[in-house]
Amino acid sequence: MSDTLPTIEFRDVDIVFGDRGGQAITMLDKGATRDEILKATGAVLGAAGVNLTIQPGEICVLMGLSGSGKSTILRAVNRLNTMSRGRTIVSHRGRPVDVGTCDEATLRDLRTHTVSMVFQQFALLPWRTVRENAGLGLELQGMPATDRRRIVDEKLAMVGLTQWADKYAHELSGGMQQRVGLARAFATDADILLMDEPFSALDPLIRTKLQDELLELQKRIRKTILFVSHDLDEAMKLGNRIAIMQDARIVQQGSAEDILLSPATPYVAEFVQHMNPLNVLRGSALMRPAGTLRRDGDTVLLDRDGAIRLELDAADRPAGVRIGAGAGTLGHADALEGRVDRPCDVIVAPADLKLRAAIALKRQTNHPILLVDELGRLAGLCGDDEIYRGLLQRAAPA
Repeated sequence: MSDTLPTIEFRDVDIVFGDRGGQAITMLDKGATRDEILKATGAVLGAAGVNLTIQPGEICVLMGLSGSGKSTILRAVNRLNTMSRGRTIVSHRGRPVDVGTCDEATLRDLRTHTVSMVFQQFALLPWRTVRENAGLGLELQGMPATDRRRIVDEKLAMVGLTQWADKYAHELSGGMQQRVGLARAFATDADILLMDEPFSALDPLIRTKLQDELLELQKRIRKTILFVSHDLDEAMKLGNRIAIMQDARIVQQGSAEDILLSPATPYVAEFVQHMNPLNVLRGSALMRPAGTLRRDGDTVLLDRDGAIRLELDAADRPAGVRIGAGAGTLGHADALEGRVDRPCDVIVAPADLKLRAAIALKRQTNHPILLVDELGRLAGLCGDDEIYRGLLQRAAPA
C-alpha cells in the first residue's frame, strides 16, 4: 500500500437536493430507491454512498448516463455542492482538508490555489480578450499584471493560442475557446483540475484532437484530474481509473481493462458490449503471467512442445533464446505501433503493449511475444490464446 496522501477522497458521500433532505436520508437508509425518495419527498438523490480515492497525477473519469450523479460528485470537491452526509477530503497545501466542514477562509484558499475547473460551455467572458480570460484566476489571486502576463503567455503557448492572445471569444472556434478554458485552468498551477464534460459540445474530430492534446499535456504537467463524461470511448481513452455511476451510486470502478473484461453488473456489461477492445486492452491485462509459464530448470518454455526456450539473467530479464538445439534471436518492439526493431525469433515488448499492436506483431511474424515490466523483467507471455481472449473481451482465468 502506498503512503502517498490521496489527492481526493470521497468517504460514504450522500448528497440530497431539496427541503426534505433529512426524510430522504432516512428513506435511503431503509433501502428506498431514488425514484421512491423523489415520489415521497420531492427531494432528488444526487449521490448515495459514494466511496472513491483518487491518487496524485491520476485521471479519474466519472462515467454514466445523464442524471446519474457525475457532476454532482465533481462539484462536491470544491463545495459547489454541499454534502448531506459523508466526507470529501482534498489534499490542500500538503495536508488533508475536509471540504464539507472547513472554514470559509480555507475554502476560498482551496478554490483559488488548489482546485481549478474547466466547464462544458467554456464560460469565457465575452468582453475580455483571450489573454484576459486565461488570466482571470491569477487576477483573483491578486497577482501583479506583469507576472500574470508572463504566466498566461506561457500557458497560451502550451495550448497553441499565442497568436490569438488579443482576440475575443466570438472570434474563436469552439475548440479554440475550450483551449482558453484549459489555459485558464493551467495558469493557476492548481494541483486538481475538475473537468465537467469539457469536450462534449465540440465536433467529434475536434473532441478527439483535444483528448489527445490533454493526454500529451498530462505527461508534462502531471495534474490530478477528475473528469466527467457520458462518452465511454472518451472515458476509456483518458482515464487511469473509471468510476461508472448509475442512479447516484458508483456501481463499478477500476481501470478500463478491468471494466471491459469483468463488468460487475448487467448495466455495466450493456455499457461496454460495443466497446472496441483494440483501443483499450493492453498486454498486462491479457498475458499469461510469468509465474504460470512452464519451466525446465533455468529456462522458460514458450511453446507447447518446449522447442522454444527463454533464458533469463539473474534479474529475470530475457537474456537469450534457443530454438531446438540452436540459438535464436530476441527483437524489441514498441508499445504503440507494433513494429519490431530487427528480424528475430522471439519479440520482447513492454507490458503496456496495446492489443492492436500485439495483433500487428503476430500478423507480421507469428513469433512469441514476451512482455516485460519497466525494469525489463519478464512479466508474461502474450500469444494467440491471449489475443483471442482479448478480442472476445474475456478476462484471463484465475
